[in-house]
Amino acid sequence: MINKLIADNAFLSSQRHVGDVPADEFIARVFNEATQKKDLYNWLNELNSNMQLSLPSLFADEQLVKDTCQLPFWADSKLMAKGSAFFTRHATLIMNLLGLLSLPYCYAAADGAMVLYLSDKIRNDTGKRLYDTAEFVWTVMAPGAFEQNGRAFAAILKVRLMHAAARYYTLKYNTWDSAWGSPINQEDMAGTNLAFSLIVMRGLRKFGINISETDRRAFLHLWQVIGYKLGIKTELLPENGKEAYDLEQAIRWRQFKASEQGKTLTTSLTDFFSKLKNITPLSHKETIQLMRYLLGDDVANLLDIPKGNLPDSTIHLMQITNTFKDLKPVDNLHNTYLDLYYQFKKTNLTGAK
Repeated sequence: MINKLIADNAFLSSQRHVGDVPADEFIARVFNEATQKKDLYNWLNELNSNMQLSLPSLFADEQLVKDTCQLPFWADSKLMAKGSAFFTRHATLIMNLLGLLSLPYCYAAADGAMVLYLSDKIRNDTGKRLYDTAEFVWTVMAPGAFEQNGRAFAAILKVRLMHAAARYYTLKYNTWDSAWGSPINQEDMAGTNLAFSLIVMRGLRKFGINISETDRRAFLHLWQVIGYKLGIKTELLPENGKEAYDLEQAIRWRQFKASEQGKTLTTSLTDFFSKLKNITPLSHKETIQLMRYLLGDDVANLLDIPKGNLPDSTIHLMQITNTFKDLKPVDNLHNTYLDLYYQFKKTNLTGAK
C-alpha cells in the first residue's frame, strides 16, 4: 500500500492538511467549556496506567477513551514483545540517539519544525522537552507495556491529546500559514514515527550494532502499533523495512530544507548538551561532531551543525565497545529494563547546569 501511495506526491500533500480527527474533535468540544477543560487536565495529570482507563471517570464514555486500549487487529503481540526486548538490549544507545539523531532529524523538516519553533517551551525548556520525550519512549517500550498492568495506552492517549491541543492552540492563537499544512499533520507524524524507529536503527548500525532481520521487523512493528494508537493513518505506517525506507525517502525529499526554525531548534538542543554534566564522557565539541556523524553531512548542513571530523579512533572505539556490549547476554529482560530505567530517572535532564 505505501509503495503505491508515496509514488503519488499528491497523497502526501493531502495528508499535510489532516490532523487527527477523533482527537481534534474531542479537544474542540471539551475546550469549548472551561470546567470540562479543567476536568480533562486534572484527569490526565492523574492518568498513569492502562488500568485507570477502564475505571469510571467523566470521560470514560468518550469513544476516543474507550478505544484507547484496543490494539489494531493486525497487531502481533509476539512481535511487539520482541521489539520491546530489542529496545531493552540497546536502551542506553537508543536513548542517546533520541537527542543526537531523532530530534535533530525531525528539525530538518522545515514546515514540520515550525510548530515546534512556535512553542516557547521547546526552545526555552529544552531539558523538559527531552525528558518528556524520553519518558514516553521508556514507557511504551517497557516489557508488558500494552498489558492491563502496563502504562503504554495511558501514555499514548496523553501524547495524542497533547498533539490535538497543540493543533487547537496553534491555529487559534498563532499566525499560521496554511501553506505549512496542519500543525502536527499526518505526514509530519509519520516522519516522526520513522525518526524513532527506522532512523534509530540506522544510528545503531553506525554505533557498530548488528541488527537481525527479526529484530528490525519487530522494532518497526512495535512503532507501527504505537503510531496507529497515536492517530497516524495505517496508510502511513510501514509494514516492513522496504516500505519504511521508501516512505522516509519520500518525506525527506519533500520536506527537508534549511530553515531558521530548524537551525534555532538544533542550536537550543546543542546548547543544552553543553550544560550536561556527568552524562556523557564526550566533550561538547565531540558531541556535536557525533551528531553530524550520525545525521550525515547533508542533513547536518541544513541544520548548521558545525563542520569537523570526529576522529576515526573515537568512532572505532565506540563501535568496538558497543559490539562487546551487544555480545553480552541479557538474563532477565524485565529486571534489565528496570535497572536501566532507574538509571535514566536519576539523570538530571531537566535541570542541567
